[in-house]
Amino acid sequence: MAIRIEEVIETLKKSLRHRDRVEHIEILSSQNPIYGKLRKDFPANIRNYLSRKAIKLYEHQCEATENLRAGKNIIITTPTASGKTLAFNLPVFERLHQDKEATALYLYPSKALSQDQLKVIKELETIGTIKTDSAIYDGDTPSYKRQRIRDSSRIIISNPYELHQILPWHYRWQKFLRNLNFIVIDEAHRYRGIFGSSVAFLIRRLQRICKFYGSSPQFVLSTATLANPLEFSEKLTGLDFELISSDGSPKGKKYFIFYNPYFDGIGTLSTHRESMDLFLFFIKKNLQTLCFALSRKMAESIASQSKKKLKESERYLASKIAAYRAGYLPEERREIENRLKKGTLRGITSTNALELGIDVGSLDAVIISGYPGTIISTWQQAGRAGRGIGESVAVLVAFQNPLDQYFMKHPQVFFDKSHEEAVIDLSNPYIVSGHLMCAASELPIQLEEDGIYWEENVEDILKALERENLLQQTPHGWVYSGKGRAVDAVSLDNISSETFKVIKQGKLLETMDRAQAYREAYKGAVLLHQGETYLVNDFDLKNLIIQIERKNVDYYTQVMDIADIEVLEEIKRKKINEFTVSSGDVEVTEKYIKYKIMKYDRVLSTENLNLPPLSFKTMGMWLTIPENIRKKIEARRLDFAGGLHGLEHALIAIMPFHVMCDRWDIGGVSVPSYPPADGSKVFLYDGFEGGIGLTEKAFQLTDNIFKMTYELVRDCQCEEGCPACIYSPKCGSGNRPLDKEATKMILRELI
Repeated sequence: MAIRIEEVIETLKKSLRHRDRVEHIEILSSQNPIYGKLRKDFPANIRNYLSRKAIKLYEHQCEATENLRAGKNIIITTPTASGKTLAFNLPVFERLHQDKEATALYLYPSKALSQDQLKVIKELETIGTIKTDSAIYDGDTPSYKRQRIRDSSRIIISNPYELHQILPWHYRWQKFLRNLNFIVIDEAHRYRGIFGSSVAFLIRRLQRICKFYGSSPQFVLSTATLANPLEFSEKLTGLDFELISSDGSPKGKKYFIFYNPYFDGIGTLSTHRESMDLFLFFIKKNLQTLCFALSRKMAESIASQSKKKLKESERYLASKIAAYRAGYLPEERREIENRLKKGTLRGITSTNALELGIDVGSLDAVIISGYPGTIISTWQQAGRAGRGIGESVAVLVAFQNPLDQYFMKHPQVFFDKSHEEAVIDLSNPYIVSGHLMCAASELPIQLEEDGIYWEENVEDILKALERENLLQQTPHGWVYSGKGRAVDAVSLDNISSETFKVIKQGKLLETMDRAQAYREAYKGAVLLHQGETYLVNDFDLKNLIIQIERKNVDYYTQVMDIADIEVLEEIKRKKINEFTVSSGDVEVTEKYIKYKIMKYDRVLSTENLNLPPLSFKTMGMWLTIPENIRKKIEARRLDFAGGLHGLEHALIAIMPFHVMCDRWDIGGVSVPSYPPADGSKVFLYDGFEGGIGLTEKAFQLTDNIFKMTYELVRDCQCEEGCPACIYSPKCGSGNRPLDKEATKMILRELI
């Protein structure tokens, strides 16, 4: 018998256990399909594929095809499960059918997605009778297969890390690159921050090599909905794009519930315990349910605890629960995915490994245990329920932190928001330097021709690299002259050339720069890697070695730091009421002084750290508070320094809503007098050497950021400040001093 989602939700709303925690239910209407029509039909073999699969093209799929036929680059931003993959696969196959030499490169951020795409392409190849010899080429590809793939495959699926290693060997890829017609970048919104900036230069290096071999491929970007899709696509590739955003796919009715364990400001059970309770509630109502957790350990815990509880009541359901995470062997993951599709699994817990567009069939319910950090991720996770026209339910279970609680109190801000701005910064001199070295090792750099791929100050950076004996100017252009391979010295994930090695029993597990090592892998830290928990036993600053051991622990760690800041140059300035907002270059010195041992939301203990200060130049934004505001606050016997400190914390908490980043990517300092003659200031800064454009983007969005920060502090039920408004989990001074009323006064004057 079919389950009516509406009846399950009514039961939830009436339940004494749950009803007060249901803060809001948004009903997202169903949508009938909007079909499109091509000006010219596909060739007979592709029509045969569509007929065999009973596929009728939606409007956005036809629009994508027409734009690619016209030689344009496209970015597709339609929602999860809208048929984006088909929208670009069909025109790619059409071109490969028309031109027997044409090739295409597909870039994916995960191996699971690459495998999924290969299956789809192989099926299209078989039914459509278009020979492409499609293959995956990545770090797992055996050496004996590599030459055959390079020589005969017309569709190659890879990832940015492998492409980074391929480009120095481009002469082995001449045939493929000479005929390259398309570069498809799926899940493109993942390329932001340091990684995004590095991938942007990686793509420019690829374009430069393609030009050398006489090709000029079109780009297809497929992404979740962004607030700035055209700006983002241009920054990522340097090219102009057509936006495909109108979704013609059918949608079932969806109930989106905002569920708040901290509705009373206290919370008797943790977010994860509440999520497990809802998980069991839906499973017992016969809804196939997926629960997303922020950590692999928590996903495993929810699954195992749920099984344990079901064994006490509905034993037959206990075997229908599983956990899914990236660390499993491929065959284990395949089995879980197949069981989900067949419906023999009733409940599954996962990290964001299942957020991406892996095909697991249709689900009835999704539980999101804690806001995942971006609106994009939230919608992608919610989109895993209700594929097709069936009804579904998604539940966001809030943490007791600022953004989660803000959404609980202002749900329409979430539902009306046009998603975040994805930031790619092309001016970080450290990232530019690394990719200039790589480019020069691949082909000599000639500025008259290659200047289009780099920012204006590239000649200064080339000369600086020459002084370091890393580049040399020759009659043919700039060439690489350093020791070792340039690509081995350049990471796509971090900026610093100073790299720590994370070692387990003599085996290298991963590398990280100094800033990441200080934040995540100090002695005593609990480190997560590929779904496993490790304890850091030794942190060798001299040799840059971090020794870890496998350890099952039921706690996690959080570092605490304090920072000093100096303005190097003010680049932009604007007035907001009596306040001055500035942005520019700053120098930051961070001191990592302690770390907390945490279980759920509870601090078990605080331990001291003894690390040398970390100094770096970066980009910052700062707010100067007029003296008369200070006097008003002090006249009311409020703590002005506590008000500034609370403002710093609240601004950092709100920024990821507007600029797609993690709360930990941004640092802050509040200074009651900086210097004494220049007034009181609150600083926000990019937590990466050279900056990655986060505070620069925030400077453009200050009105929205300040307004939302005020609403957050004003509407929190606490009296003196709490983790849901002005407390920060990483505050090095133990969240002292803080004065919520003073923070509120400053914000009121500001907006």
